[in-house]
Amino acid sequence: MRILKSLGIVLVLMLVAYLGAAVPGGPALFGVVFPWLAFLIFVGGFISKVVGWAKSPVPFRIPTTCGQANSLPWIKQNKLDCPSTTMGVIGRMLLEIFAFRSLFRNTRAEIHDGPKLVYGSSKYLWLFGLMFHYSFLVIVVRHMRLFTDPVPFFVQALEFGDGFLQVGAPVLYQSDLIFLGAVTFLFARRVVLPAIRYISLPADYFPLFLIFAIGATGVLMRYFLRVDVVSIKQLTHGLATFQPVLSGNISGIFFVHIFLVSILMAYFPFSKLMHLGGVFLSPTRNLANNSRMVRHINPWNDPSIKPHSYASYEDDFREFMVEAGLPVDKELPPKPAAEDAPAES
Repeated sequence: MRILKSLGIVLVLMLVAYLGAAVPGGPALFGVVFPWLAFLIFVGGFISKVVGWAKSPVPFRIPTTCGQANSLPWIKQNKLDCPSTTMGVIGRMLLEIFAFRSLFRNTRAEIHDGPKLVYGSSKYLWLFGLMFHYSFLVIVVRHMRLFTDPVPFFVQALEFGDGFLQVGAPVLYQSDLIFLGAVTFLFARRVVLPAIRYISLPADYFPLFLIFAIGATGVLMRYFLRVDVVSIKQLTHGLATFQPVLSGNISGIFFVHIFLVSILMAYFPFSKLMHLGGVFLSPTRNLANNSRMVRHINPWNDPSIKPHSYASYEDDFREFMVEAGLPVDKELPPKPAAEDAPAES
């Protein structure tokens, strides 16, 4: 039901856009008003989320560590998985952002006969996640040709590289195939694996269906259906320059495509997709593990409250600790000798 609910919402959105663009005033609504409104929501929501995270205090050092910390000189430190310096944190963040290092280290756990808990490699998720994100980035950058005039040189170079292995006409972009294949894999993983399916919510399926629908409608327009590219370029370039031009030659499938993109932009800041901005502000990634070298004071501490050291704590409760068998730094003082019992009368 969670899958069907998410799929049904996306199909309804597509139908609304296709039918809505056919009524008077529909092209302006779906081709101009909704994209502008979605862009404002995206920018405003993105900034609001990032500012809110940036203002959130981080009273403790909570970096996720996956290796040996900085310790004794003769113990080799893992400077990337357990950084203690700013340069180490920068290196770790670069690997996390551009290579998904934590996902590369991911393992799966299975229970076999015995019972035995067995850990195995899970590199396929890292590979398809990397393929999805980079193909998505290439497609977004490629679409800049629709919003700029003249087209920047790096967009032209990217188009040439993406379509280097030319198959048929128009040129087949490798990123289109990789993108759709990666999204399909990510969806199939959530459906096939029982543990992943159990924890998956509609908020996990909806973005996958929405992104797949965006890619599928884009592929349909480029390779299978006839669309007026000149009219589309006039509209998209006009959106970027605040001078949109609508032509009667624009096909309904384009309005479905741009409406789905608008939904994705408006939905983005309020969804799990916002990890795009959150990864930079995650205290589990962007903090150095230097608690052994630097004393970190909790900024939430009330200045009127005096610190209570362990030595003072032990002085207060040493007798009870000894009775409970807990180790203490200082032994209890010897008890005074008992007085002689009074002589019998």
